[in-house]
Amino acid sequence: MSRITQADLEKYLFACADILRNYVEASSYRDYIFPLLFFKRISDVYDEDIENAKKEYGDAWEDFPEDEIHDFSIPEGCHWNDLRVVTDNVGSAIQKSFQGIESLNADKLGGVFGNANWANKTKLPDRMLKDLIEHLSSLTLSIENCPEDELGHGYEYLIGKFDSDDGHTAQQFYTNRTVAHLMAEMLNPQPKESIYDPTCGSGGILISCIDHIKTRGQEWRNVKVYGQEIIPPTASICRMNLFLHGVKEFTIRTGDTLSTPTFLDRDRLKTFDLVVANPPYSISNWDREAFSTDKYGRNFLGTPPQGRADYAFIQHILRSMDTETGRCAILLPHGVLFRNEETEMRKKLIQSDLVEAVIGIGKNLFYNSPMEACILVCRSKKSVPHLGKVLFINAKHEVTRKNAESFLEDSHIERIATAYAQFNDIEGFAHVADYEEIKKNEFELSIPLYVDDNTGVDAKPFELAYSEWYDASQAMNSAISALQAMLPGGEQNA
Repeated sequence: MSRITQADLEKYLFACADILRNYVEASSYRDYIFPLLFFKRISDVYDEDIENAKKEYGDAWEDFPEDEIHDFSIPEGCHWNDLRVVTDNVGSAIQKSFQGIESLNADKLGGVFGNANWANKTKLPDRMLKDLIEHLSSLTLSIENCPEDELGHGYEYLIGKFDSDDGHTAQQFYTNRTVAHLMAEMLNPQPKESIYDPTCGSGGILISCIDHIKTRGQEWRNVKVYGQEIIPPTASICRMNLFLHGVKEFTIRTGDTLSTPTFLDRDRLKTFDLVVANPPYSISNWDREAFSTDKYGRNFLGTPPQGRADYAFIQHILRSMDTETGRCAILLPHGVLFRNEETEMRKKLIQSDLVEAVIGIGKNLFYNSPMEACILVCRSKKSVPHLGKVLFINAKHEVTRKNAESFLEDSHIERIATAYAQFNDIEGFAHVADYEEIKKNEFELSIPLYVDDNTGVDAKPFELAYSEWYDASQAMNSAISALQAMLPGGEQNA
């Protein structure tokens, strides 16, 4: 068998969506394609394990315990080949196979296939499911044919495609893989470390951290990976994605990180060597009142306004860092750097001396959103030369746009990561500010205050300009209301 190219793999995966079209809404494609893809993959790898054992041990392979041959078990009647011969009630057969595999591998694969109703024949007729199964059967997804990284990257390609097709909801954006690579490059994860993402989505940033270790030829199988995701189907995708990338030591849990964090050490938050995250931006539907008296002490900077939970996520992440080795990279909207209602929290954050760097990245690095973002890098224990200082990097021009997609090239990542590692001034690109300089700027962290790129173009991020206009507009409306109240009959006019 020949190794599957990335282009062929992407074509193969996207053809699944064409089969589902007219039966399933685009927003639900992932609920059906990913579980079947995962089922096909583990069945092919299961067969591959047996063939490799036969080559190595001959007829004696049958004498070995199953856990020495396989990393997981497939119960009798629940293999992909068993599914292919089913012609009636295909959806029910799929569901039975999923339940059997999950039950026999509860510690690793419990809940991994999600909770889609496969038995709904109106939505998923037998003929359509048979077409989908036969299409997926056209390639053998063994490790030899399709190494973990290649299938995992194809999997992420589909996630990105679906997000591009369907838009974003609840201020959640698929993390551009090149931005995730940059975050991993700066944090430099090491073997045996623990990595945590409190809003892990499909697991892209976690996988980038693992890839960082792999590409340096270091041992990556002993890294422990943790994540929490509020949307159950997305959490299932994350588990599949990690498994497809060869990661075995992972724990992904479902739940709202702000209201019910699931990684605890007795009555405290569990802490980790690395924390990476792309939290949902500026959400307003969260329990601010409960956070104001948070039993885990996550409001040490203050309680964020109801309309913007960004600093709630920031404080959760800071409290989740190991007190000695902890470091984090958080992808955030520019507003956290300057919004007036968060000034006191920002001041306490700077006074805590946890912030090591603020990096502004370019536009259009999120699917379906032209917004700019920043990366906040923090450390529990900064090196002595970095104490009392923050590095600002203006990397908004370090971006390439091609085929309607924006991304960071390797040269962009290298330039930003090198500037971060060197921690020095670079004219028009980087500046090291001390506490007094930040204090003079009233604890605003807006990057143009510290790094002038000398272009004279787009000096202010859109969100900053909009925020200033909005504040001025609100002040003007308040003044008009006050004047109206002073006029005769003002109560009615107001």
